[in-house]
Parts: sequence; structure tokens; C-alpha cells
Amino acid sequence: DFGPFTIPKKGMKINLDKNNLAWYRRVITAYEKHSLVVQKNGTILIDGKKATSYTFKMNYYWMMGDNRYNSVDSRVWGFVPEDHIVGKASMVWFSKNPYGGVRWDRLFTGIK
Repeated sequence: DFGPFTIPKKGMKINLDKNNLAWYRRVITAYEKHSLVVQKNGTILIDGKKATSYTFKMNYYWMMGDNRYNSVDSRVWGFVPEDHIVGKASMVWFSKNPYGGVRWDRLFTGIK
């Protein structure tokens, strides 16, 4: 139920507005180290200067946890910068059928 959104990548420029600022605020402030203020009249200031767009400095990823219905993942923390990724999934260790039982054909298969 998130609707469409754009995952930022290095060099990508987006227009900022009240509808998408929540998606990108953490990226701009925490990872790219800029100050961001939204004035009462809706004007967005980045590092004290009026901004209607932003160009990203790094690549970002959407990370999903192993329990998609009850997991703390990008739905909670937002986009993850490339330099925070320390590993890569390579194998399905366990796969439970949502209707009961184990999906034996998926166990220990490689992830492409």
C-alpha cells in the first residue's frame, strides 16, 4: 500500500514538494548531511537556500526483511545508502508456504 515512488540513485534529480518530501528527508539529512527545513508557507530550505529539487550524491536501495508481513525493513527506516550494505543474499535457507507446510523445492536454492 505504499504506492509508486522513485528509489534514488547517484546523479538523479527529483523535484521536491510536500507530497514526496517524507520519502527523501532522511536521505538528504542523515546520509547526505544537509540541513532541511520546511517553512510554514511550504518553502523548502536545504542548507538555508530555497530548494525545489535535489540531486542525490549516492545510490540507494529498498531493503525488504525476511518476513514481509512483520519485518522491520525499508518500510520503517527508508532507503539504504550503498555504503551501508555489507552483504548479499545468495541462498534461500527456508521457505514456508503461507497456506501451511514447507516449500521443499525452494530450500537451499540460489538467489539470482
